[in-house]
Amino acid sequence: MARWRALGDDLDPQIREFTALLRRRIERSGVSIAQLAEATGYSRSSWERYLNGRLLPPKYAVVALAQVTDTEPSHLTTLWELAERAWSRAEARHDTTIQAHLVAEARAALGEFGPPPDVGGGGGGGAGGEPPRRGSRGSRGSRGRRRALLFLTGVGVVVLAVLGATFLLRGPSAPGRAAATPSPSLSSPVSAQSLPSGVKCAGDPCTGKDPEAMGCGGKYARTAAATWVGGSYVEMRYSHTCGTVWARISAASPGDAISVTSASGPTERIRIGDSAAAYTPMLAVSAPSAAKACATLNTGAHGCTPRGA
Repeated sequence: MARWRALGDDLDPQIREFTALLRRRIERSGVSIAQLAEATGYSRSSWERYLNGRLLPPKYAVVALAQVTDTEPSHLTTLWELAERAWSRAEARHDTTIQAHLVAEARAALGEFGPPPDVGGGGGGGAGGEPPRRGSRGSRGSRGRRRALLFLTGVGVVVLAVLGATFLLRGPSAPGRAAATPSPSLSSPVSAQSLPSGVKCAGDPCTGKDPEAMGCGGKYARTAAATWVGGSYVEMRYSHTCGTVWARISAASPGDAISVTSASGPTERIRIGDSAAAYTPMLAVSAPSAAKACATLNTGAHGCTPRGA
């Protein structure tokens, strides 16, 4: 019986149920995490994150797990779609929290430390909280304070955006001359200083590295282009956060090979061993449209995805 960590109390119930289901399928099959990683092509560390509720597994990782545990894939993918929607809702709530935090920082930077004006009951009304009458001094003062706060908040957000854009565009350089090499942040949408927790690289430093080990997969990646080559499904995965692409294949056979190539020429490729699913190391790109993924099967079939979108 596998030993699992307790799932966090803040985990969405739909994601908790799906994660618990995956755990049960693995336990009943008797497959270890190491065996699961070897059979699916997704690393052991990735499966540990998936099965502890830290990341939602990609759909094709779930399909690969179904094959290993002798489970009907359509049942698992149906439940995965529900969990994926729950995960998206959780991300949206997280983004809203971050936005509120940035607004609070902007107010603090402008010296607006006090609480917002009291626009409900309290000192301005009677014992029952009746608001001030139209045209009263209290009403005009409250509206004025609200307008001032909205204006100052807007100014703060604009200032932070300008400072961030200036940092990204200038990069480190010696006074009076251009830098010898571009900053890594120029080759990825997110600078190294602002990477999300768990993401370990962005841009050129990611080239040649494992996307799962560097935290670029999972919720930070999407399929930018895909195609069928023979009976194998070939995808070009793209991470906007890391500014990278990589090729992934499902239903592969030993001896098959996949690669990802950028318009400027660099290529990352691997040959498939005993795994039914595998992926290449990453390649830094400016956009998914600058790359494509290809596969050559041991049957002689060959094909490539279109440029990414």
